[in-house]
Amino acid sequence: MKFHLTVIAIWRMAFAAVFLSVSFAAVSTVAVAQTAAPTLIKSIQVQGNQRVEANTVASYLLFAPGDPYSETRLDTSVKTLYATGLFADVSIDPRDGNVLVSVIENPIINRVILEGNKSLKSDKITDEISAEPRAIFTRSNVQEDVTRIIELYRQSGRFAATVAPKVVQQPQNRVDLIFEITEGPVTGVKRINIIGNAEFPDRRLRKEMATTESSWYKIFSSNDNYDPGRLQYDQEQLRTFYTNRGFADFRVVSAVAELTPDQEDFYITFTVDEGDEYRWGDISVETELDTLNKEFLERLVPFQEGQIYNASRVEDAIDSLNFAAGIGGYAFVDIQPQIQRNRDTKTVDMVFNVIEGQRTYIERIDIVGNTTTLDTVIRREMELVEGDAFNRVLLERSRSRVRSLRFFEDVEITERQGSAPDRAIVEVEVTEQPTGELSFSAGFSSADAFLVDLNITQRNLRGRGQLLRFAIQASSNRRSIDLRFTEPRFLGRNLAASFNLFDVTIDLIDEAQFRQARTGGQISFAFPLTEYTRFNGRYTLRQEDIEFPQQDQCVGIQEGLNTSETDLSDRNLLSLCDQLGGRLSSIFGYSFTWDRRNDPITPTGGFDVQLSQDLAGIGGDVRYLRTDVRANLYKGLYKDVIASATLAGGYIRGWGDDSVAINDRYFKGNFEFRGFDNAGVGPRVLQFETQNEGERVTEFRRNALGGNAFGLANAEVSFPLGVASLLGSVFVEAGTVGLLDESDQYNVIRGFSDESLRNTFTQGSSCEGINVAGLICERTEDGLDPRVTAGMSIFWESPFGPIRFDFTQPLVKQPYDDRKSFQFTTRTRF
Repeated sequence: MKFHLTVIAIWRMAFAAVFLSVSFAAVSTVAVAQTAAPTLIKSIQVQGNQRVEANTVASYLLFAPGDPYSETRLDTSVKTLYATGLFADVSIDPRDGNVLVSVIENPIINRVILEGNKSLKSDKITDEISAEPRAIFTRSNVQEDVTRIIELYRQSGRFAATVAPKVVQQPQNRVDLIFEITEGPVTGVKRINIIGNAEFPDRRLRKEMATTESSWYKIFSSNDNYDPGRLQYDQEQLRTFYTNRGFADFRVVSAVAELTPDQEDFYITFTVDEGDEYRWGDISVETELDTLNKEFLERLVPFQEGQIYNASRVEDAIDSLNFAAGIGGYAFVDIQPQIQRNRDTKTVDMVFNVIEGQRTYIERIDIVGNTTTLDTVIRREMELVEGDAFNRVLLERSRSRVRSLRFFEDVEITERQGSAPDRAIVEVEVTEQPTGELSFSAGFSSADAFLVDLNITQRNLRGRGQLLRFAIQASSNRRSIDLRFTEPRFLGRNLAASFNLFDVTIDLIDEAQFRQARTGGQISFAFPLTEYTRFNGRYTLRQEDIEFPQQDQCVGIQEGLNTSETDLSDRNLLSLCDQLGGRLSSIFGYSFTWDRRNDPITPTGGFDVQLSQDLAGIGGDVRYLRTDVRANLYKGLYKDVIASATLAGGYIRGWGDDSVAINDRYFKGNFEFRGFDNAGVGPRVLQFETQNEGERVTEFRRNALGGNAFGLANAEVSFPLGVASLLGSVFVEAGTVGLLDESDQYNVIRGFSDESLRNTFTQGSSCEGINVAGLICERTEDGLDPRVTAGMSIFWESPFGPIRFDFTQPLVKQPYDDRKSFQFTTRTRF
């Protein structure tokens, strides 16, 4: 019993102890809780700031006086201040509610200095980095700039380049930031290896790549420097090359670039899997467009079953189908190609699904971007107006017409959904380019020696599309002053009217023994006949004066003709003598133009033909009919490779009792017929000495006579040379000039190498059929004998202006032609 009571007493005492302990803990917890109650922020003090205002620092804090203190907000505030980039160090001390914010500001960059950069200009580097004077200096930004500079050098082929940043402390917490650059050698491409190609050799595939192997002669190219970005592009070029030639499964397995131990070159290795060659299988077009025939659309697809598979033709087919849908008035169609590759038959089936859209009408035409040109100038070139059915063909023609104004750097026509599903808004976005020009240019050419040109032109006067031009030009054989004004929409109609006044002097003393001056004016009008044809009518009235070395002999020539005692060769001077004192030319003319070029500025397809005639003699002192025709054909062969052909011809004949004067004839050569000098082709006066049987001993050229007819043909292929802005072309030209009037042809005795013949023959009499030695005869060499030349041209858009070089080799020529195998021209503006 006692034992039982004792146990109970013990349990009671233990329970009491536990109770007291728990109670004491609870009381203690309450007391602690009361002492750790949240502390309110009483004040905020900022120290260490020099440039940044204290209020600015406080604005980045996530707490303010009166807020309860929070470790979380304090930590976030520190991170926020660091994120500004203004501070190198930040600390926050709560101090029983009086918060102290201590900062150390990042320095300000005083100067950015580049040392050791020779191959890259400083401007190119500073444009890429973020460091600049008065910017905040941070080590992270400096490291990013180091990475950018190294990347620039890698892009230029210098993979061994290193950059060491240095900081020089300056007063007022400023620093000079110095990038010490060690450029290292240019890292070229030693060799490009291709593994896995069986259908095409390495050499052919390398032509498709932008990256080229280094060679000593590629001093103007940077494509022989290793560039990782260019390597990725080369892989795409290989894929395009193979998939356009039937290899639908082609893939580049790997492209590896290995740097040589001396860090000067890379070995690039492409591993490819060509796969099998595929051909087109079943080709069909599925459409719900009611106005378009399925069979018609299938004929528009530019490939057929059995032809070699070409991936690029798919986009061409989509463009053709979109174009056809646009003609039908469907502005918004979705053409979805479905390709089925049949590996067992090595064919590719193609289905074009043309999803039907509503017939669309033009709700509105918006003109944007024209800051100078009036809306009406652009709208009058549009072949569609509000309310018309949408037609993509007419829109493309409208774009071409607006571009042909040459007022705009770029013209884009886009369409978007209108206020209803069957309404479209057409937006014509133009980028204005300067149309006013005040220029002084100077140049040099092998034909004209020095050239100067002062030109004041406004092609878009007052934004109305009017042309006003005043030009003064001078060279060794030509001087001109010209004032011209053109109103493209005379009286608000589609009629262009213009007038111009001119004064031109042409010097052909060295070539044809005369110099002429023409002063006068011309009025003209032009209007379209059809969509592609245009008519231009004109009237010219001009006063012509002529000078020539023998003009003091004209009195004697006139008297000799009256008494039939004149030298027959002097008859050639008669046409010049008749013009002494000047003559008045009254000329009515027209031109007919047929233009089907795909682009009026840089055509890559199509043709244009121009026929013009001028009739002189309805008034004035000159009577002739001149006819000229010219045709040009263009064809794009590859990207930026364009073939062109030109045919040109002309014929002039006098009417009434007039023959064609020498200064109205055709003189060809120089840049009009490459391979021959100015007036170097055509009829010419020749002088020769005879031996027995009339054999010629010596013969030399005298002055050119020009011709009443000419014909020229040209075939040329132009292409980029892949070096800087150089373009090249190869050409073949053929032509002829001749067909003088009979009164301008002669063969006479000019002198005697054997003086004893003076008593037998008369100077000036005919030399035809005389077989006696010792006569010096002079005759005109006329005919339409063809000439043929071949050569190449190089065009360079140099910093000093465009330069052109022509290298020519005559293939068919006449002994008396004045040939020129090299010629060039250049011009620069100030």
